[in-house]
Amino acid sequence: MTTASLPPPPLFGNSRDVLGDAPHSRLPEPLENEIRAIYRRSPLYTQRFALHPEPLHWSCYREIPVLSKQEIVERGHTAFFEDYSLIERGLQEKRFEYESTSGTTSGPMTVIMEEGWWNEQTARAYRAHPLLAEYADRPYRKCILAPVGCSSNLCPYEDHPFPHRYFDGTVYLNLTSDPFVFPESEWDRILLELQAVQPEVIEGEPIYLSLLARAALKRHIRVPSVKVIILTYGKASLQHSKRIAEAFPAPQVDLYGSTEAGYLFVGTAFKDDSRVIDENAFIELQPYRELEDVFQIFVTTRRREAMPLLRYHTGDIVRRFPTGFRLLGRERDLYFRPDGSIVSPSEIDAALPADFACWHYSLVQTAENRWDFHYVADHVAGKNVASALSAVLGPGVRVNAFRRRFIAPAASGKFALLKPLAR
Repeated sequence: MTTASLPPPPLFGNSRDVLGDAPHSRLPEPLENEIRAIYRRSPLYTQRFALHPEPLHWSCYREIPVLSKQEIVERGHTAFFEDYSLIERGLQEKRFEYESTSGTTSGPMTVIMEEGWWNEQTARAYRAHPLLAEYADRPYRKCILAPVGCSSNLCPYEDHPFPHRYFDGTVYLNLTSDPFVFPESEWDRILLELQAVQPEVIEGEPIYLSLLARAALKRHIRVPSVKVIILTYGKASLQHSKRIAEAFPAPQVDLYGSTEAGYLFVGTAFKDDSRVIDENAFIELQPYRELEDVFQIFVTTRRREAMPLLRYHTGDIVRRFPTGFRLLGRERDLYFRPDGSIVSPSEIDAALPADFACWHYSLVQTAENRWDFHYVADHVAGKNVASALSAVLGPGVRVNAFRRRFIAPAASGKFALLKPLAR
């Protein structure tokens, strides 16, 4: 086979400077070096697919099996290590840390990370965005409001008083899960701590932050110290963003990642300019359903000692724009019209009338052509909301709108904006 007849190399979301140049059939040196380092660090990959010592070509790369969360759960996290007793000793000596994912797909998964890895990859993520770069290498004050079992290993699991939830300038505000059932006294406590800390950065799960905004507006509380809001841990809707901005009028950054892979994309919220955090991962773009500029992603982590990931299928779908990427969400949370076109929370946000406002919503499919739109708002939505959603979901679709006092999360503690029937 001649060079001209070889299939093109896979697409990557990383910048060209990071991957570098290589002959048409060869892997770029930075990617090959990382793959071989992963093979040296973890016996799992040799068991799955053996690498030859010669320079790697794309044909060999494509033969490396894609790694799924289900496979990790089935094999167990111990499969990543030659001698897990050394890891157990390292956990006791604080040289390693562990966390558990939420279990939204394939069951909960234990993640082992070397000491300091989470902080280091977070700093690299900050450096990749102009609004966060100044906080990567200097002391600053931050408040986090997110699910108790969030991805940072520092999230509290016990009801510690305020000073004992203050780590290196960061306060973890949340002590219990499901913000819809927080009593008013809990919001009083959270807002008091927020005022006491006067953070430069507020980070959190978008639904939590939306309800925080509701509590702050109700009490006429402002926190002028806030310079940037980080939306992370879950998918944000434009409704969340608008409500948060009413109470905390600071620029918003979308920071996407996962417990097992770390932070992968960062961008200004709702600007379609998210970029791969090159220092944290190589992101392979696999064309998805023959949709133009829509991809599923395979992640290869960088500089990860414990449990490195190679061609890891996260289940996330992205759309590419001239300005960058938009994270559409998990594949299971996307809906496909009869003509094959995709409906994500972005399409739902765009369809909602300009005069509609809510603190949170969830659009749930109940039958082939029937959906329920549950929303938490101060006022009942007009009939134009249901008709607008029906139009975006496709011909013959009927939507019923229901105003709720609360919307319960899944058993994992996470919320979903769009819930199509299982395919």
